[in-house]
Amino acid sequence: MYLAVKIKDGIYWVGSVDWEVREFHGYETSKGSSYNSYLIVDEENVLIDSAKHYMFEELMEGISSVIDPMDIDYIVVNHAEKDHSGCIDKIVKLSGAKVITNEKGKEHLELQFNTEDWEFIIVDTGDEINIGKRTLKFIKTPMLHWPDNMITYCIEDKILFSNDAFGQHVATSERFDYEVETIEEIFEDAKEYFANILLPYKMLIPNAINAVKGLDIDYICPSHGLIWKEKIEEILNRYMKWSSGECKNKAVIAYDSMYGSTKKMAHAIGSGLSDEGVEVKIYNISGTPMNTIMKEILDAKYILIGSPTLNSNVYPPVAMFLAYMEGLKPADGKIAVAFGSYGWMEMATEIIKKSFEKLNFKVVDDECLKCRFVPKEEHIKKCYEFGKRLSKLELSPSAEE
Repeated sequence: MYLAVKIKDGIYWVGSVDWEVREFHGYETSKGSSYNSYLIVDEENVLIDSAKHYMFEELMEGISSVIDPMDIDYIVVNHAEKDHSGCIDKIVKLSGAKVITNEKGKEHLELQFNTEDWEFIIVDTGDEINIGKRTLKFIKTPMLHWPDNMITYCIEDKILFSNDAFGQHVATSERFDYEVETIEEIFEDAKEYFANILLPYKMLIPNAINAVKGLDIDYICPSHGLIWKEKIEEILNRYMKWSSGECKNKAVIAYDSMYGSTKKMAHAIGSGLSDEGVEVKIYNISGTPMNTIMKEILDAKYILIGSPTLNSNVYPPVAMFLAYMEGLKPADGKIAVAFGSYGWMEMATEIIKKSFEKLNFKVVDDECLKCRFVPKEEHIKKCYEFGKRLSKLELSPSAEE
């Protein structure tokens, strides 16, 4: 049974935990996820966001542990994506609640539900709604990560309901950051979430963070994962850092291999980099969630992608990863290397380099990065020496800003 969790007097987490979900539009959620809904009990009762449609019963259990769901007066829709809005039609039908959202939110809801009988209240940045003892203030945050996104701030209780911002895809019995012993693991979960959800819109993050920093905040309540209480300043600072494109002296080598030749090249280059003091992460693409690789690429100085040539193309798992990475648009200016083995016609590295060029990476080439069939000892040595030389290269100015 799902029971509400008190945040402050009259304000509760009434969300649901999805222990089984393992995929979220291409993002492998190995730790599950949660859909955080929040209930404010006042002269007029407010539900902030809902959950996926199949979590309706759990959502109702949480609300019912505090009030009768029929007594909900307003539903705030910070974002109309179905993981937050999937239960709204049932709640509106049950309670007759008015729906508070912005113009884009209304448009997106109308395209997903039959809203003919819904009563909308449209808000813009700076608008406020009094619900009794409390006042809710709204701030639009478009493209973080949909055009409709906004955040809701409860002025009197100093609580920010941030929707997708500051979230993590993790299923857990804890609700607050201070309940977790390994807080750095939660920051890593938040980093992975950022790298795979918000990264394409990184240039918009600083303005949103500056708007948030202008508020007096006791809690940040995201729509996925843990609620921030003790580490608010740190998660805000990390978002600023992740959005800046700041890089560590780190190389991410992601490859796939048919018979082990490209793998040998990957490890030889990685050894050269590592022996020169570069932090190296090596991933087999077929055996690693793409979101894990992207989390490491977020702040990496070097990106190396390896693939054998198959049917005059890259190996299919590599092609999938390249498409995924292109959509997420890591910071430009990173140092990028394409490598791989082939039989009679080499095509893979040229295709990978075209992907790098789309992302404005600084492409580095060398004769050792292409190997026909199996790399012999001399070729492996050349790959190792290339890795050592690569470690001396500097980022372009745009990647250091």
